[in-house]
Amino acid sequence: MSIEVGVLVNLDCEPFFWHLPEGREVASLPDSRDLWNIIWDHRDEVLGFAHSHPGSGVPEPSEEDLTTFAAVESGLGKRLVWWVTSRDESIELYWRGPGKLDYGTVPVMYEPEWMSELRTLSRF
Repeated sequence: MSIEVGVLVNLDCEPFFWHLPEGREVASLPDSRDLWNIIWDHRDEVLGFAHSHPGSGVPEPSEEDLTTFAAVESGLGKRLVWWVTSRDESIELYWRGPGKLDYGTVPVMYEPEWMSELRTLSRF
C-alpha cells in the first residue's frame, strides 16, 4: 500500500527537505507549520515541491493540490514548480493564468534522481 510523501526542491533541482508528517495516508498529505516555516526560511532557494499520488498512470492534481499551490505562491509572492508522481508517471505543473487555479500540466520526460527516492518513500 502506498502513502503520500512530499519533498522541497531547491534552485539546483536538488531535494532539501522531505515532508513525512504524521497522519500521512494513501491520498492525503497533511500540511504543517514546520513545512511552511521551511518554505519561508528558504524562499529565495526553493524551486518547487513534489509529492506522490497513489496508483499508476499519469497523475492529476486534486482541487486541494491546486488551492494549496495557489495559497503557497500567494504567501511567497512568487511562482513555483509543482511535481506530482504516481508509481510510473510524473507531471510538472506551472501557473499559466489568468485564473487563480489555472495550472498547466507538462509530462516529465527525464525524471530527476530524487523522484525514485520519492517513490521509494511512498512505498510504491
